[in-house]
Amino acid sequence: MTETVRRPGLDAQGYIAREGSLARVPPDYRPVVAAARDRLLDVFGARLHSAYLYGSIPRGTARVGRSDLDLLLILREEPTEVDRTDARALDEALDKEFWQIDGGGTLLVGRERALSELERYDLGWFVACLCTPLIGEDLAEHLPRYRPDSLLARETNGDLALLLPRWRERIADAEDTEAARRPLVRFMSRHLVRTGFTLVMPRWNGWTSDLHEMAEAFGGHYPERAEQLRAAAVLGYEPTGDADVLRSYVDDLGPWLAEEYARVHGIKAPRPD
Repeated sequence: MTETVRRPGLDAQGYIAREGSLARVPPDYRPVVAAARDRLLDVFGARLHSAYLYGSIPRGTARVGRSDLDLLLILREEPTEVDRTDARALDEALDKEFWQIDGGGTLLVGRERALSELERYDLGWFVACLCTPLIGEDLAEHLPRYRPDSLLARETNGDLALLLPRWRERIADAEDTEAARRPLVRFMSRHLVRTGFTLVMPRWNGWTSDLHEMAEAFGGHYPERAEQLRAAAVLGYEPTGDADVLRSYVDDLGPWLAEEYARVHGIKAPRPD
């Protein structure tokens, strides 16, 4: 029997290692992170249980003036519309003040949901492995350790078939301009590359957040689709506003990925929302 190769992103026991840390935040971004931390406390106060950084900034790979600030807020109760409005206002204020970032996206979720059994291998894994603690108690202490197995693959990205109709609606509702389509290309490219990667993740036996590495891992198992995912990885970092790209995502690559994902890993457990 051929021995399984253990790839990067895992610890000595074969579990996915937490990928970021505050020590990796590049110097240019430290004032942004400090300001975000202070303002989160000012805005949310006692409602805030904990806050995390995720994405390229805590991984140390952010590109000055081009990367966004990604935050996850765990609230003591389920977020309200007021909470979401406050988060959007904070994102806009930080983006306007700090030239180092190109936008921001703050996610909000209640503590009970984050620790629920339903979210154990999706949001829970996200917190424990992809998020860097910034404020408050680290929920990773209440979560298991995770291996790059089929269960994790299913529960993270096994819902693409459900997302595709929404993507088609977003494309149809967007203004017919390159500027309006560019964020959609970026978002959908990244999502498809990550889905392609987690499709093969158990066989690749490792973890990476680099889109190019993800595409290469996928291509090793699906050479007939490799160029499509490599192209999507490029667009995930340097998006265009090409309408043909979006059509190919929802008419070809996306449906194929959804079908193959269901065949290999099954379908993600449904969520109430």
